[in-house]
Amino acid sequence: MSKLRAFCMPKWGIEMSEGTIAEWMVQEGQSVAKGDLICLIETDKITNEVEAERPGVIARIIEPARDEAIPVGALLAVIGDEAAANDEVDAFVSGFAPAQGGISSNAKKGGPAKPAAASPKPAMKIETNRPISPKALALAEEEGVDLALVEGSGRGGRITFQDVHQHIRPAVQPVLRGPAKLPAEDLAIFASPLARRLAAIHGVDLATLVGTGPRGRISKNDVLSVAEPKSGGRRDTNFSPVANEPIVVPFDKVRKVVARRLTSAKQDIPHFYLRISVAVDELLALRKTANLVLGVKATLNDYLVMASAKALAQHPDINVQLHGEELHKFPHADVAVAVASPKGLVTPIVRQADRMRIEQIAAATSQMIDKAKQGRLSYEDMDGGTFTVSNLGMFGIEEFAAIINPPQGAILAVGKASRVPVELDDGDLAFETQINLTLSVDHRAIDGAAGAQFLSTMKELIEAPEQLFG
Repeated sequence: MSKLRAFCMPKWGIEMSEGTIAEWMVQEGQSVAKGDLICLIETDKITNEVEAERPGVIARIIEPARDEAIPVGALLAVIGDEAAANDEVDAFVSGFAPAQGGISSNAKKGGPAKPAAASPKPAMKIETNRPISPKALALAEEEGVDLALVEGSGRGGRITFQDVHQHIRPAVQPVLRGPAKLPAEDLAIFASPLARRLAAIHGVDLATLVGTGPRGRISKNDVLSVAEPKSGGRRDTNFSPVANEPIVVPFDKVRKVVARRLTSAKQDIPHFYLRISVAVDELLALRKTANLVLGVKATLNDYLVMASAKALAQHPDINVQLHGEELHKFPHADVAVAVASPKGLVTPIVRQADRMRIEQIAAATSQMIDKAKQGRLSYEDMDGGTFTVSNLGMFGIEEFAAIINPPQGAILAVGKASRVPVELDDGDLAFETQINLTLSVDHRAIDGAAGAQFLSTMKELIEAPEQLFG
């Protein structure tokens, strides 16, 4: 008898309550070694690769890959030390109880999981050197698909199940109908929940659309492209200018988390704000020269991250986290950088930035930004942080005040660089380039004088930037 164990939805961090299976990298009956990639799991803002903790055999996959949130602790698969009989697996699944009050996905659906249907034997054998998921390969063999004609949308050009499924779908023209029922249970149509809702509102048949989202997924834009006129003109001559019906867009899971955390931060944290203007002409000149000498492309924001880290090292009272009634002080500055990503605002962290050279900071921030844009940030990339820099200057914003990212004690908001007139010592006028810095501070953890001294040091480092290389 094989010893069976549960593979459940993991919990990464205090805030995580659910996750989504993006793709299974194994199939039932497959043997895995310790460290083999099992699946990709998406949380609010990241996609994590989950590896096998020990050798075994995938006895049964309970939850397929689909766009549906699964609570932490729910049973995802059953893994045995060796191959197991179906009745053994059935008994294990029916007796499974999630730990720590988690919700079993089986109980949620009303009963024990049914044994997975046996996969049909492939009609042909395909040999390929291209990266492809096991399910995608099985479908391609079953349908006789020429993989040379399939474009992979997965990581590194990997061909996914949805890529093959999309390839074999017949080409159709979108057809507008009357009111349509929401096809919530039709898993053959790969569409986002919002796309399904909009399709029902506008009477669009999802089966007639070709998705342009990741892995061929039908998105809201695919639905709206056929539900609304492409020009700004009216739909018909009976258009009433009085009617202004909204399109109701429910919060997705990322927006829900952002809304909850920002509301809590603004309500629970007593913010106060300190503002200062700093001249950056010397820093811009030094940056230009250093980039040529070092052969890097460090941005102004990279230098601000470096200056923040150096100032934090001199002012440890700012380099803190607040946990309940405990203040955690850190010997090094882990500076989070606010980045706009397809999944919303994320804050990847440059670890121990106070010990890094400018070319190292530039490389780290560039890598983080690329990963954020591709949705590949891991939990480790964003866990922790002792301070945050948020820069909206590139959007022409002159000045703003950011909301503190708990449990950190402060966040620095950076405005755009502007040419402003200044009075010289002899009374003459001259122009210099300035940026506005606004420090948002948690008054429970940091006193006003400490925040002011920190900003004063920031000003000194930026206006005499050779100190950054000392």
